[in-house]
Amino acid sequence: MAEQEASGLQVLLSTLQSSCDKDVILNILSVLTDLLSLGTGRRIHYVVSKGGSEALLQALATAAQTEPPDHGTLLPLLRLLARVGQRDRKFGLKVQKAEATDIILSLTRRHLGHHLYLTHCLWVLRVCASNVTTGTMLGINGAMELLFKVITPYSKRHVRTVRAAIGALAALLKSKSNSRRAVNRGYLGELLRLYQDWHRNDVSNNYIYIRRGLLLCLKYITNIQLGRETFLGSRGMEILFTSVQDCLSCKNLDPIITTATHILRKCYPKEHLPVVTVRSSYSFPLPGNASAEPPCEGSEGDSESEGEEEDEKDWDNEDVESKEEDCDLETDVNKLRSRPVLDRPEQELEKYEALCAELFQNFQELEFESEEKKSLEDRTESLPSAPSHFIPSATSVKHPNCRWRNQSVTEMGPDPGEQDFKVPLQSWRKKEECIWDKNDENRDIAEKARDKEFCEEGDPARSHVFALCSLLKDSAWYKKVFYLHCEASIDPSPEGRLESSDLVRNLLEKHRMDIPFHSPCFYAARAQCVKSIPGYRELAFPDFWGHQPPPYSKPVLERKHGLQRDKVLDDVRRLIQPGDVIGRTVFDLDDPSLSSPAAPSCLTFFSKFESGNLRKAIQVREFEYDLIMNADVNSSQHHQWFYFEVRDMKPAVPYRFNIINCEKLNSQFNYGMQLVMYSVREALQGRPRWTRAGQEICYYKNHYRCRSAAAGGGGVRRRFYYTLTFSIKFPHKDDVCYLAYHYPYTYSTMMSHLDILEQNRNPRKVYWRQQTLCQTLGGNACPLLTITAMPESKNRDDLEQFCSRPYVFLTARVHPGESNASWVMKGTLEFLVSSDPIAELLRKCFIFKIVPMLNPDGVINGNLRCSLSGDDLNRQWLTPSSQLHPTIYHAKGLLYYLSSIGRAPLVFCDYHGHSQKKNVFLYGCSIKETLWQAGCMVDTAVVTEDVGYRTLPKILDKVAPAFVMNSCSFLVEKSRASTARVVVWKEMGVLRSYTMESTYCSCSHGLYRGLQLGTQELEEMGSKFCLGLLILHLKSLPCSKELMAQAALLLDLEEEITDRAQRRYSNSSLESDDEPPCAEEIDYDTACSSDGEEEFLELDQEIQECLSCVEAETEDEGVTTGQTCSSRALRGLYISSQPAPNSTALPLGSSALGLCRGFESSPV
Repeated sequence: MAEQEASGLQVLLSTLQSSCDKDVILNILSVLTDLLSLGTGRRIHYVVSKGGSEALLQALATAAQTEPPDHGTLLPLLRLLARVGQRDRKFGLKVQKAEATDIILSLTRRHLGHHLYLTHCLWVLRVCASNVTTGTMLGINGAMELLFKVITPYSKRHVRTVRAAIGALAALLKSKSNSRRAVNRGYLGELLRLYQDWHRNDVSNNYIYIRRGLLLCLKYITNIQLGRETFLGSRGMEILFTSVQDCLSCKNLDPIITTATHILRKCYPKEHLPVVTVRSSYSFPLPGNASAEPPCEGSEGDSESEGEEEDEKDWDNEDVESKEEDCDLETDVNKLRSRPVLDRPEQELEKYEALCAELFQNFQELEFESEEKKSLEDRTESLPSAPSHFIPSATSVKHPNCRWRNQSVTEMGPDPGEQDFKVPLQSWRKKEECIWDKNDENRDIAEKARDKEFCEEGDPARSHVFALCSLLKDSAWYKKVFYLHCEASIDPSPEGRLESSDLVRNLLEKHRMDIPFHSPCFYAARAQCVKSIPGYRELAFPDFWGHQPPPYSKPVLERKHGLQRDKVLDDVRRLIQPGDVIGRTVFDLDDPSLSSPAAPSCLTFFSKFESGNLRKAIQVREFEYDLIMNADVNSSQHHQWFYFEVRDMKPAVPYRFNIINCEKLNSQFNYGMQLVMYSVREALQGRPRWTRAGQEICYYKNHYRCRSAAAGGGGVRRRFYYTLTFSIKFPHKDDVCYLAYHYPYTYSTMMSHLDILEQNRNPRKVYWRQQTLCQTLGGNACPLLTITAMPESKNRDDLEQFCSRPYVFLTARVHPGESNASWVMKGTLEFLVSSDPIAELLRKCFIFKIVPMLNPDGVINGNLRCSLSGDDLNRQWLTPSSQLHPTIYHAKGLLYYLSSIGRAPLVFCDYHGHSQKKNVFLYGCSIKETLWQAGCMVDTAVVTEDVGYRTLPKILDKVAPAFVMNSCSFLVEKSRASTARVVVWKEMGVLRSYTMESTYCSCSHGLYRGLQLGTQELEEMGSKFCLGLLILHLKSLPCSKELMAQAALLLDLEEEITDRAQRRYSNSSLESDDEPPCAEEIDYDTACSSDGEEEFLELDQEIQECLSCVEAETEDEGVTTGQTCSSRALRGLYISSQPAPNSTALPLGSSALGLCRGFESSPV
């Protein structure tokens, strides 16, 4: 009965192992051959799962014992072993268990004189060697020596056998011990000579697979240090480089070019960066005995789904970049639910009451508003007035199509309904309240005085005026106007500075551009108060002059075929042909004296301004430069952000820039992302904007490396760097241009923006309070904003409604290099203080607490990730230090205070940027989804969870064009336990605690699909986030009938506008499934791809090609194959009658039919 229930496949395999009848064995092999040839790799996996490999190996052992060998059985058996074994991950172990390695080697030796049989043996040898342990055993037993007898000397006879032998040799060389044995016996030089012979003689390119197979042997043998050294000593770089040049003109030779390029990149002699030390050029003395650089962990932003650093455990094999398994999920339910005790004394929370004055204000001063306003106007007559700006509504940034936007805000002009909003500035610099330093008030007064001095008509007593890094034709005029400190050193008279100030003022008057929410005077005044480590004396022109988004969105850059290999070959050419390499340092932040003076053919670089980052520039060739970024302050790592000035260029000439010390494993630069450029001449001609720029952009691993302390290991780990290369044609001769990783947004930009927002708000409707959360390590103020609606009146009900509004807590820019987060925050702030009816309604629903920049020092000093302490502040939320991490310490303290008085935020959101993923999306926290993803059993009766954390992302997926729900994740990882979203979720009990990630590149879905996001799209995301909060309020909280009626009218109108543009682009809806989302697959090619499935397909093709010649060659050798079974014979086998009693033929009937059923139920 059991035999009848067994599947037909199992009967076949069992019979194959036990039968000694040649006809039965041939029939079974024919059935298996036909069945496996009809399906895909899945069908082979099904055979493996039923014990197919073991059965075939047992049959091989039986057949090999026959004297003389029965080749009619051996040939189909070896072919099946090759096809099945290559897809069986445990095939090598099964070969060892069956003690078949000696059998395979013996068969190979026995058939050295018969190339058809030898080819079949070599296929199986190749599959066995794919297991490192089995391959090592084969190497010890002389397999490599045997293979070298087959492939040498060069000959075009029996090329099919040579090809199989080279494939087997490449598989053997994946074992390091075999590679060392090959090097020690001189095989590497033999392989190079053999490759040269095949390359020279294969004029018609008929033997590409043989040439590539030899390159694969070199690729694996150079995975070890000894192999690379021997390769270099054998002139391998020159040989491969020369051969690749011969192949570039033929696209069919791409497999050869790609493999050779990979070997060249890998064997390029490793060097340290051409800097004195990898530590930052800037250092900052820390308070107390704090360490200057504690171990720096990953970040919330980019590290939610990516490793912060390359984990190359096998340093002899740099080609293997091992990826840690996804075992980071927190599976301890108690830890997921834990509510740790306060990290500070409870009485210390009382001081945060001063930051929540809105809860205790009686608004009696409203009666005296007109008198107070008049008094303030009298006091601020001499202060600079910010330009009045139209604050756009949510619908004014709609995009009618994917390419061109509506006319700009400036072109539209002010809204007549906004006239009553244009009230005088009540205080140029509002008296900031700071509860941590009693001297803050005096400091503010002093700063106000300096602000006033800057914009007054020329005060000879002022200490200094910032210079501008800018452009003018006359170099003398250029220096006189834009490098005033140099002029002062030559002629320190006050009149000289006054004259320069007049010239700057004339420039502003002549080229005046009314950029919304920007004032050059306000920016310069704020920049004067900034405290930086280098002591900046210059302003970057784009930050001073302002940025206006272009009227179009730029599509992602299409990548040219073979671009990466071309760039790698250019790098190799420096080593092979160094004659044209200049190697001159033209800019050095560490030692300015080493910088060469500007030559006629040399660009001039500069980066010592706010948020600037460029450490060194080296001229490689006339139009090519290697650039090195500066590490974060008090750190030796975190290289990604760059922002620098370049001038003295020639027009329409492609300049190549190579940033050679990038650290990220992957980058969106490989997926069509471009950097941004700002031209001063374009700005003065009326186009003041950052634009996407750069061609021939790619990102790949280079030959530079450094040593740094291993994380917790006590030893050292070698960190490899990556190159970002791009070419730019500058639009004008002798222009001054700025290049940056992403749209810069400086601390001074933020502070001046807050000043203008405060002036342009309607004080009768908008409650605005700007306070100082704390002072940073560098002595800069960290602003805290409170925004809500003013109470309707002073009566008790209105005041109670005002105080009872739920809180929303927003933060941004904890990572300085994520400037896109600040642009999103800019959109949020402008929308919140606008006259848009939805904004007015939103202010009535919530009290917003906003920290627009959590890491001012990092932003000011051009950091990517850390603060001045060298710490990633988004990894300090568990136990922040009041001395080292003041902004995190006090932001957490404020959240603790709100929670202690029963006013924990309804929503907490930390704005970030993501460098390796597309779209805008949220990271949230969920116990159940984390446990499900980790494969844990979840008792729904014990583990209960409010799924409200998914409501806001679903809403944003519907209303925000750049937002994609499917990119969101709600998993809680152990390594993220100290990030803001996880700590606020666990310790403050905020269900809707999020990190909002914005791409640096583009969107993969919706209205902006295939378009690079600009500042206008990012600002739009900030305003749409506000709209999402209003809808969340209506869905989640009780509302008055009046509020619901207003909301229904406004949201219907809003939906009608948005749906018209988005309906056909929508990728999901509010009713989408609550299953955990699928992660986006990112397929970068930063270090050349591995072979994988390609090897399977190659061997399958090789076997198939050989099959067409098997019968003819077998007949020529006079071998009788006995009964053969084609697909026609197979059909006959199924419909034949039951066998006679005592027959040894294959049993049919229900068992045979079960064979079909077994395969029908298997995946095909």
